Amino acid sequence: MSDGKTGLQLRSLLKKSGELELSLVEVPTPEPADDEVVVRVEASPINPSDLGLLIGPADMSAAKASGTKEMPVITAQMPEAAMRMMGARFDQSLPVGNEGAGTVIGAGSSDAAKALMGKTVSMIGGAMYTQYRVLKVRDVMELPEGTTAADGASWFVNPLTALGMTETMRRENHKALVHTAAASNLGQMLNKICIKDGIGLVNIVRSKEQADILHKIGAKYVVDSSAASFMDDLTNALVETGATIAFDAIGGGKLASQILTAMEIAANRTAKEYSRYGSNVYKHVYIYGSLDNRPTELNRSFGLSWGVGGWLLTPFLQNIGPAEIGRLRQRVASELKTTFASHYTKVVSLTEALDLANIAVYAKRATGEKFLINPNK
Repeated sequence: MSDGKTGLQLRSLLKKSGELELSLVEVPTPEPADDEVVVRVEASPINPSDLGLLIGPADMSAAKASGTKEMPVITAQMPEAAMRMMGARFDQSLPVGNEGAGTVIGAGSSDAAKALMGKTVSMIGGAMYTQYRVLKVRDVMELPEGTTAADGASWFVNPLTALGMTETMRRENHKALVHTAAASNLGQMLNKICIKDGIGLVNIVRSKEQADILHKIGAKYVVDSSAASFMDDLTNALVETGATIAFDAIGGGKLASQILTAMEIAANRTAKEYSRYGSNVYKHVYIYGSLDNRPTELNRSFGLSWGVGGWLLTPFLQNIGPAEIGRLRQRVASELKTTFASHYTKVVSLTEALDLANIAVYAKRATGEKFLINPNK
């Protein structure tokens, strides 16, 4: 275990040759500035957004392990097609981990920094798969009394993404929404928000087991994309809810197109008059994930009033400004153990995060297989 002066950090390096290398390095812990704190990181989730940087589309099924037991090195090959998009990161050893939580063990001279000494805080700012992290006071949030680091580790990405979806829905004048890969941690949070706020939500899942997860927490509209009746089920749910905006975690394949088509059919069912250009109801699908890396296929059978675009949390937050961000953060803090509770299947150390058997599980990005890293385990 480190003394706090230096600590282990997990790094991802993509070489120009196409070889991806994951390793641990010993890094010094900087002295905190006046408005900074030193946090002993005790919990950091492995989110799909983290996997994008950690491994991306590399073929981890053929990954190899070397190095020592304490300092393992994992190597894998990046597909040639993906390399064309990644020139900006060639030969750079990059730290990983968007968010986390831990205990403040050092503080700068400002009153705000000193007030956090010994407190459990959640934090955002990257490089969280590390034993010690120095951050500005504004990038940490003191957790309520009785909240553990594990409770607060996933306070930012999923909760604010889920709230961002309902905020986007309201700001763009839609009244209900659709979500894919809906049984995920994020999907369960979104259901709890929508139930609490009285928002219609159509959940798209890929199996009966995933549907059962959502029904158990009170979801009303759950449709299975693997069922023969999928398009009919989806259309009926859209008629009932009036949902005209969707957030799609899948990205590739035909699902975005199917959602827009079902929205168009639903709009035409309640249309007062026929239009050869399709309904004048505006339909939008935001793609915010890439669980399927294939191209997005659009079979344009949904009129001309539609849009498909990307949605990302950081630009959304920049757009709404500090006051609104503060309001959303406050809601997350007050509902961390209820609406925004996260569930993990396994807690691993930094070394265990580089175990091939663990990588094989978390690299699949499967629903119900969420890992938490405790760098000081």
